[in-house]
Amino acid sequence: MYKNVSYWEQNAFIDNIDFAVIGSGIVGLNAALTRKEQYPNEKVVIIERGPLPSGASTKNAGFACFGSISELVSDMEQNGEQAMLDLVKKRWEGLQRLREKVGDQNMDYQEYGGYELYYEESEEYEKYKSYIPYFNQCLAAIIGEEKVFTEVADATQFGFNKNIRLIKNIAEGQLHPGKMIRALLEKVNAAGIQLFTGVTIDQVEDLGNSVLLKSELFDFSAQQLLIATNGFTNRLMPNLDLQPARNQVLITKPIPGLRLKGCFHFDEGYYYFRNVGERILLGGARNISPLEETTDIFGTTAIIQETLMNFMASTILPKSTIEIDHTWSGIMGVGATKSPIIKKISNRIGLSVRLGGMGVAIGTIVGEEGANLFD
Repeated sequence: MYKNVSYWEQNAFIDNIDFAVIGSGIVGLNAALTRKEQYPNEKVVIIERGPLPSGASTKNAGFACFGSISELVSDMEQNGEQAMLDLVKKRWEGLQRLREKVGDQNMDYQEYGGYELYYEESEEYEKYKSYIPYFNQCLAAIIGEEKVFTEVADATQFGFNKNIRLIKNIAEGQLHPGKMIRALLEKVNAAGIQLFTGVTIDQVEDLGNSVLLKSELFDFSAQQLLIATNGFTNRLMPNLDLQPARNQVLITKPIPGLRLKGCFHFDEGYYYFRNVGERILLGGARNISPLEETTDIFGTTAIIQETLMNFMASTILPKSTIEIDHTWSGIMGVGATKSPIIKKISNRIGLSVRLGGMGVAIGTIVGEEGANLFD
């Protein structure tokens, strides 16, 4: 069905689609690029509900990370050692593919390292510190470094109080998510891939000889479809093991003389912060209000913003006056396991979703593997 679409528009833009992708985040863009590289004569299109990527790809914190020790221990306790190591390997290889494809300069990639923060008096610090030799041995073959994790002798170098303890991950970095997606969009444009923005797909159906994609504006027909909408996927596929998870983020105004540099994790990654030049970006705390934050509706709440500000004042920059410049939220896709869903649900429809908060790390590979579902 075409609603007030001219013959010219229908013929040039909408008809004869070979491969369609819903979602223009890191997964969708990489999937479309991979498909176009493999089949350069195909008509490949990307359909995006917002004017910009609408989930988490340009709304995340820009952590190029694969897991702090507490996160890896939690993954191992939940899913076993081999599953944890397989996921780390996928994340690490995904980061290298992203850097190779986009280029470090094009996304302001900086390898300042990642740090997990603990309070000196906590039992958690002693527990996770004891895992350092184990993970260094396990990860050496994956990362190519003998000592991925090390203790930090003096946390006051970052401006913390003396009661803070840190474990450093030397292989983690940070980047600019907006510039990352912009660089991928430039590649999409150069490849001749059509991008439709502001179009929400409400329903998809495998008709046997094609896939029907219905929207309020007009309907599409494609030979094959990949759904790459992560936290919004339940709107199309409500029975998946996938839930939306909103993460709230704030960023300060510039802080002259800021000593903080790197990516920092706290409380198994539920809190995260980093420097952005002389600013501090801080996000998370959704675990204090899990029901309210299990949503795909953007927005911020007073309880989480206050919690983040209290954490800023008590731990990150004690005895400092901080001014907030901007707040926002992003929508992740999570489930019972952190492994992504990459599978066909019919002959012509596939999924590349559930990035588990690690989209920067695994998004490139998840997109590439999604495109390859139809080989």
